[in-house]
Amino acid sequence: MAPELATPQVPSQERKQNRLGLTLPDYQGSASTLCAGCGHDSITNQIIRAFFEMGVAPHMVAKMSGIGCSSKTPAYFLGKSHGFNAVHGRMPAISTGAVLGNRQLVCIGISGDGDTASIGMGQFVHLLHRNVPCIYIMENNGVYGLTKGQFSATADFGSKSKWGKENQTPPIDCCAMAVELGCGFVARSFSGDTKQMVAILKAAVAHKGTAFIDIVSPCITFNNHEGSTKSYKWAKDHEEPLHEIGFVPFFEQTEAEVKPGETKEIVFPDGSRIRFKAVGKEYDPTSKEQALLELLHTRDQNSFLTGMLYLNTKTPDLCTQLDMPDAPLATLPDSLTRPPKSVLDEVMERLK
Repeated sequence: MAPELATPQVPSQERKQNRLGLTLPDYQGSASTLCAGCGHDSITNQIIRAFFEMGVAPHMVAKMSGIGCSSKTPAYFLGKSHGFNAVHGRMPAISTGAVLGNRQLVCIGISGDGDTASIGMGQFVHLLHRNVPCIYIMENNGVYGLTKGQFSATADFGSKSKWGKENQTPPIDCCAMAVELGCGFVARSFSGDTKQMVAILKAAVAHKGTAFIDIVSPCITFNNHEGSTKSYKWAKDHEEPLHEIGFVPFFEQTEAEVKPGETKEIVFPDGSRIRFKAVGKEYDPTSKEQALLELLHTRDQNSFLTGMLYLNTKTPDLCTQLDMPDAPLATLPDSLTRPPKSVLDEVMERLK
């Protein structure tokens, strides 16, 4: 009989309460069954920390996923939240239905590079196009881990497989696609850069609309070898952070003194603020043109950008576009959602 997996114990210093009176363990889930050292587990830990620090009520979160190693991870965080494991590549449609049914839920969808950039591409682009209120995380390892490490659509040209074969097709850059399609929140991070990841995730919680985050997450079993461009070593050597990110939620009205010209600040609709301090180069995260040019340039230079690539907090989300009521549709009584027979008879009469 296999030994029972135990959820890691949280040190006493991590048992402080957030603004809801909850502790970090209240945001944990089941113990991970992924390979030891998988980058996905690091992402899970930062999701737990971000939702705890933002004071999000677990019962007001809808966790969505498709199929793949990445899509198993919602079981490992926010165990008291709603969850739905969809068919391969169909997570965007399920997420859209969930947020339209109850717009008060915080929707977080976990997908992979196969689940997003191959079988799910058609649904992914329309989620971006419609600006569905959803935190969409693509855990990107460049391989199909469940089927023994074949190249995925995001694998870089020339990257080597575990068995020495070189990838001969150019990668699909989902961040560039998201920027082009008008997504108002596009970021990229690395599972080994925990500080940056937490700041991005907290900002994503505050964003109203689709927040797309591509996180390079090495597959320790099939894509962590010499010659892989999604390995821990390669990512650490080739990561190019755009800026240092600081996020101040609306309920923490702490002021930090910054010198003019050194830091750019953007305010979210709820009053939260995100601050960018340039690292090495000046970068404007509100410029779609600069985002696309930098993504192309760094790919040609055999490196990858991390940080907030593009941010536009003014684009209306799908619920606003549809002029939906503030009250969730799921809570409205039948008297408001179901037309009486007389109305249906009138509609049918007009259709004759």
